[in-house]
Amino acid sequence: MLAVIRTGGKQYAVREKDTIKVEKISGDEGKKVTFDDVLFATGEDGSNTKVGQPRVAGAKVEATVLEQGRAKKVSITKYKSKTRYHKVTGHRQPYTKIEITKISA
Repeated sequence: MLAVIRTGGKQYAVREKDTIKVEKISGDEGKKVTFDDVLFATGEDGSNTKVGQPRVAGAKVEATVLEQGRAKKVSITKYKSKTRYHKVTGHRQPYTKIEITKISA
């Protein structure tokens, strides 16, 4: 099965046993999470295709939380010439690493 899910304002194309990083989801490592916001689902050979309007009714994607982490630091630099203004800050975006266990549509 192939499915397209929406979480954290982004869309992800997933298959069973895939490991992806998504925007932070509350939950401890090893906890099961369910995504009900399935936009598209199809079989591996392209048969049994279901397109949502906007969601596929009754479709679910189950996953297991593998890790809660933070991405690499992104450096933000502000600079204005001829005024001696120079400022550097950084940001680390939190993420959740999940493994897709089951897709049902």
